[in-house]
Amino acid sequence: MTVVMLAGRGSSTWVVYNALRDDVSIETVVLERPPSQARLLRRRAQRLGWSTVAGQAVFVAYARATAGRHRARVAEILGAAGLSAERPSDAPVVEVESVNDDSVIALLRAADPSVVIVNGTRIVSERVLSAVEAPFLNLHAGITPRYRGVHGCYWALANGDPEHAGVTVHVVDPGVDTGPVVAQALVRPSPDDGYHTFPALQLAAGVPLLREAIVAAGAGRLTTIEVGGESRLYYHPTIGAYLRHRRRLGLR
Repeated sequence: MTVVMLAGRGSSTWVVYNALRDDVSIETVVLERPPSQARLLRRRAQRLGWSTVAGQAVFVAYARATAGRHRARVAEILGAAGLSAERPSDAPVVEVESVNDDSVIALLRAADPSVVIVNGTRIVSERVLSAVEAPFLNLHAGITPRYRGVHGCYWALANGDPEHAGVTVHVVDPGVDTGPVVAQALVRPSPDDGYHTFPALQLAAGVPLLREAIVAAGAGRLTTIEVGGESRLYYHPTIGAYLRHRRRLGLR
């Protein structure tokens, strides 16, 4: 079974790669450059308004500045699950501007993979998704369709909805986390956990599900499940929302 990864530059890419490389043959990691932040902000402002986007930008700056305080807990979670975020020196990386480039379509057709893993990229275009017959699988940090977008665990807890704090493995379609669901799992954060450590908990819970889905897809027996609930797309919290959640709910 041959697997290709379409990936962003975040540490989760290497967590997923390291966890899977001994079980499946990952032929290529197609690593895209980050999209233009200015362009992303302009598009988001058209939907949400500039005041909201400004509040989100302040929160993102705050989150980056404070990330170091939580590295020990992240390492503890990943270590307990046997996961590593180190980038291997021998990883078969091909760098591209975007996973939607024509060169990626050509690469996929040449590789003819059994499965394509999508992790941390921009939205994959329909042209790319239809380039090969293989299913495209994603490990999403949230329970879909209730928590599409980003920070699904954080938003579930902020909404007083811990029974939907978790992860989803799904088939990728042209929408934002709207594809058919393969498997889901819940996470149970400790009092030591918060915004910075939830993603590690979600990786620990979700990587085994992704591994099982890849093996099933390679054997031609991938199945999906019916899920319900209101479909909603989430973004970064604004700094004001984050501070309110912290004060009222103790959500860090």
